[in-house]
Amino acid sequence: MRLRKEINVTLNEIFKAGGISGLLSFWSNECAWIGKKFADKHGIKHYCWVLGQDAKKENKYPKQLNFRPNELIALSDFIQDEFENGHGVRPQFVVPPGIDANLFDNSIHEKNIDILGVGSLIPLKQYEIFVEVVAALKKDMPGIKAVLVGKGPEKERLESLISKFDIRHNISLTGELAYPEVLKLMQRSKVFLHPSSYEGFGCVCLEALEARCHVISFARPMRRDIEQWSIVKTKEAMTGKSLSLLRDPKTNYRSIEIFGMADTVTSMMRLFVGS
Repeated sequence: MRLRKEINVTLNEIFKAGGISGLLSFWSNECAWIGKKFADKHGIKHYCWVLGQDAKKENKYPKQLNFRPNELIALSDFIQDEFENGHGVRPQFVVPPGIDANLFDNSIHEKNIDILGVGSLIPLKQYEIFVEVVAALKKDMPGIKAVLVGKGPEKERLESLISKFDIRHNISLTGELAYPEVLKLMQRSKVFLHPSSYEGFGCVCLEALEARCHVISFARPMRRDIEQWSIVKTKEAMTGKSLSLLRDPKTNYRSIEIFGMADTVTSMMRLFVGS
């Protein structure tokens, strides 16, 4: 409550100085509650960018705020559908996340990591499947090299699985790394595995595509297919797709840019000021 008051004081100060033409709230939660209430009171544009688990039915804020479709922006087609299914209102707009291609080191060309994973080591991300896929691939590729980047409560469990499958020499858990280091690892990797059970639109997958990786995931963010991004339904399919890519000498590792940062900014600005 104290933080809410402090934010409102700041918003009022900016508004009185003539500095607010619109508000964009990230996530449909407390942030959106503050933003929408303030915008409605002062008659200014407000959009809520629904980004992930806030689209789920369990989130109570959308019903409290009574959003209209034209106030809602979904991060992906999946989030658009998920929000409508959970709250009965379909976000009118879809604006995916953009990446900055200038952040990548163009001097990195060697692909010496077979499998890469990046994310929080939490149950939702299902990185036990990542470990199991690497263990299965080792049967056909004894020297397979995999790297998993991230920290979280699942670390000890994953380390136990790695020992159980005897793949300590095949997979490295790096812990949390600085963002530039993660991008460099992506550029050195061939296949990016993202076994998360739920995902609004993983920016790491877009970054991996930019870094010339093939991406394999369970979650499908957009209804249309994306080049070098394979959607599978099972662990076995994830293993099979990884193996076929890694063992095929004709596999092409191209840089794929789907949504650039400029695209996202332009889409947002059009909502506030028009085309």
